[in-house]
Amino acid sequence: MKLLGNVDLLTSQTAIKFAAFIFISVSFFYLGKHWSDGSRQLIFFSRQSPSATASYIPTVGISPNFNKEFNISALISATEPETESKPVDPVKNDGKPVSASEAHSPQHPPTTPPPPPVIKSYGIVDENGTMSDEFEIGEFDPNLVENWGNGTEIQEETKTEGATSTFRVKKFGLCDESMREYIPCLDNVEAIKRLKSTEKGERFERHCPEKGKGLNCLVPAPKGYRPPVPWPRSRDEVWFYNVPHTRLVDDKGGQNWISKKGKDKFSFPGGGTQFIHGADQYLNQISKMVPEITFGQHIRVVLDVGCGVASFGAYLLSRNVITMSIAPKDVHENQIQFALERGVPAMAAAFATRRLLYPSQAFDLIHCSRCRINWTRDDGILLLEVNRMLRAGGYFAWAAQPVYKHEQALEEQWEEMLNLTTRLCWNLVKKEGYIAIWQKPFNNSCYLSREAGTIPPLCDPNDDPDNVLYVDLKACISRIPENGYGANVAPWPARLQTPPDRLQSIHIESYIARKELFKAESKYWNEIVASYVRALHWKKFKLRNVMDMRAGFGGFAAAMIDNQLDAWVLNVVPVSGPNTLPVIYDRGLIGVMHDWCESFDTYPRTYDLLHAAGLFSVERKRCNMSTIMLEMDRILRPGGRVYIRDSLDVMDELQDIAKAMGWHPTLRDTSEGPHASYRILVCDKRLLRS
Repeated sequence: MKLLGNVDLLTSQTAIKFAAFIFISVSFFYLGKHWSDGSRQLIFFSRQSPSATASYIPTVGISPNFNKEFNISALISATEPETESKPVDPVKNDGKPVSASEAHSPQHPPTTPPPPPVIKSYGIVDENGTMSDEFEIGEFDPNLVENWGNGTEIQEETKTEGATSTFRVKKFGLCDESMREYIPCLDNVEAIKRLKSTEKGERFERHCPEKGKGLNCLVPAPKGYRPPVPWPRSRDEVWFYNVPHTRLVDDKGGQNWISKKGKDKFSFPGGGTQFIHGADQYLNQISKMVPEITFGQHIRVVLDVGCGVASFGAYLLSRNVITMSIAPKDVHENQIQFALERGVPAMAAAFATRRLLYPSQAFDLIHCSRCRINWTRDDGILLLEVNRMLRAGGYFAWAAQPVYKHEQALEEQWEEMLNLTTRLCWNLVKKEGYIAIWQKPFNNSCYLSREAGTIPPLCDPNDDPDNVLYVDLKACISRIPENGYGANVAPWPARLQTPPDRLQSIHIESYIARKELFKAESKYWNEIVASYVRALHWKKFKLRNVMDMRAGFGGFAAAMIDNQLDAWVLNVVPVSGPNTLPVIYDRGLIGVMHDWCESFDTYPRTYDLLHAAGLFSVERKRCNMSTIMLEMDRILRPGGRVYIRDSLDVMDELQDIAKAMGWHPTLRDTSEGPHASYRILVCDKRLLRS
């Protein structure tokens, strides 16, 4: 009896285990089938037979072979069917069908299939059957386009009974269509008319509107504007309607600057006036002329003067060199706009009567190829500005007609240039073909050994070569620091995280060692950007042109590089804080000095991301926050994003302004949590239509 009980117990346990196994198996079967049916179907792009119609339309469907098993080896050699679902039968030589048994008999060996046709990609599936982002971008997603209207709406507010009424803008209207490429400080026609002289290029310099008379509307995009072509394809082509101007094509098409591609694109062959066979070949020639010019190592930061459409800088990017490409807004007024649309760093700037907005010893190499600048005028005052910005031991490359042509007037210009550079203690390293390359000395010994009274003289020791905003050019040689600061920078990429010597000369109040402060800022931003990449999926945004509006030591830009985001960052140092630009350039980054109470020297719709950390809590003491926000809207592309990290007490007003401009704001907590005094305001810009 006891034995029987044990058997019953054993049978019962076995039955339970068996039932559980069957249940689990059936559950997995149905779950697997449901999952497979829902998301794992094989998607194919089919097409109609070209013989059936003159033009065919690609369609998307489920493979007829879905859920079937095949011999893969046989499938690899199979020929392409004429239609999606009709199989191709084997035939005899006389045209009659062959049975399956005959087809595989020794008397009828399989014939060699014809070569497969060229595979054309449609959508986002490439020729290998894998997902790809190399596809054409069409019009804006209708969900990202808003009908906005032109009128500005004002709302009256009264805080307390009997108090004076206040007004706020509930909705900013769109500007007139004629302002779609408006740069307030460069297009101030009234101020330009009042200039006493324009012979030295004064009209191309900054002439900002008076306070209260600046931008008060939203600059519209041109009709037909599309999301920009993503990098790196944008280096070679951009949408026509994003920069709808053909003058450069007419003027410079024969020099391989730019050409029209079909009805809706511009293409950039990569040439220039002096290098019509391409920038790559030109760069190779420079490296062969002077082997010490090692792009991407000792040569990291470059200035291209009179850059055209910035092909020189565009091709240097692949050599780990970042180039600030500059040109005035002159008769070729859209060249900088083309450069930025391509995804290449650029600014509107001119050699005229004031210092450029870059620090001393900023650039490892300065390049001028047919830049149409008279370097020897006014005792060489323009070349002295080049000398100020050129790093000790840096190079100046000049490609121009006086270098290689033997006409009398041009030979005289060459002699004047040679005489001036000799007095500047520059060493002519190499002259070959149409290029001449000089090197700046590493110290002041040559300057001090010149004969008394030599022109130009050394600048006064009290002159600050890093003081640049609205400072006139000076006809003197900027001194090289006796301690070697600026000359001794590490090669790239080590210099990105190496605290530079000039860190010690920045006028800041530091409670800890400056090198520790530098490292702490780098670590801080690296952690934040890493969290943006991880949690907010920054790598999916296809960011390219990025601006850090309050850059500090450039920690945010360095973090973008460390986190392998394929973007470049323009580091803006506000005049309201310490001038950290020398440190930024010594790290191998680029930047500019700016006053955010005024307009920035760039075209509308040129940046994908604007980053502002602690900017508004400082600048609101100097100017209206709506002034800065309207300027941000002007330079931000439709579809672009804004990240504002600032104190909680400015966030309400910033959100109101953002909504009035048609942005879509979202307020987020920082990593410190909801009780922190800081917040992050994330804004998306839509494409607004009237």
